[in-house]
Amino acid sequence: MPKRVAIVTDSTACVPREFVEKYDLRVVPINVIFEDKVYRDGVDITPDEVYSLLRGAKRLPTTSSPPPGVYLETYREASKGAEGILCISVSSGLSSIYESSWQAKELAKEELPGVAIEVIDCRTAAGGQAFVVMEAARAAASGLNLAEVTEVTRRMMAKVNVIVVLDTLYYLAKGGRIPKAIAWAGSFFDIKPLIEVAKGEVGLFGRARTKPRGVERLLRIMRERMGTEKPLHVIVMHANAWQEAEKLQDRVASEFNCVELFTAEFTPVMGVHTGPGLLGLAFYTE
Repeated sequence: MPKRVAIVTDSTACVPREFVEKYDLRVVPINVIFEDKVYRDGVDITPDEVYSLLRGAKRLPTTSSPPPGVYLETYREASKGAEGILCISVSSGLSSIYESSWQAKELAKEELPGVAIEVIDCRTAAGGQAFVVMEAARAAASGLNLAEVTEVTRRMMAKVNVIVVLDTLYYLAKGGRIPKAIAWAGSFFDIKPLIEVAKGEVGLFGRARTKPRGVERLLRIMRERMGTEKPLHVIVMHANAWQEAEKLQDRVASEFNCVELFTAEFTPVMGVHTGPGLLGLAFYTE
């Protein structure tokens, strides 16, 4: 007997592999383009490999959304074992991925007329998107129908926080994301920018003189927003910085009441713009 709802997302979400396998999630890989060669994120290239390429690259990699046809094929496969499909896309303010997944939904109306498909712009990314996807997957596994799973998913979107500290402004500047003068000043003073994904957009909300100070600022923000007593769900994110991530995870475990805590590699789809060395936290409380 088919399950009621299948969950589809994209590789921008930092969902642990074991969770993907446990809940049979469909993850559409985003394209990473380096020296005119196209790699499918998480299929042809790992996050660590992307960040290693970044460190020595004269020309930065770029990324591109899969075409609607790739999503249509994913919906086709997902429909074989489900009555409905919920596709959870990274924020439309950050990528054209949402548009591609939506166009595929329109194409599926003729090819898959008996399958209901919902597409959601989750208004976040990376670990925040992972938490939204994971909540949807648990709701689907509990037997809820598509409308009910969609409602659970939308409620989760309002809960999640995503904050990161960058190791350098170099990649943002080289990619044309910020003025070069600001990048020069940041490099000169060794500024570590703090960035938040909120309400579908990425914004600079602080800076630190050193990376350890930046990490302390991340922890302080989480403490101010969540407290230390509430049951907390946390993803420690990193871009090719395993040892630092492990230390940060230990700090989080010792200072907060975590009911769920794990480490994930920061999505290289965003990481090509932020660079290796990034550390971040995605979190929410019940």
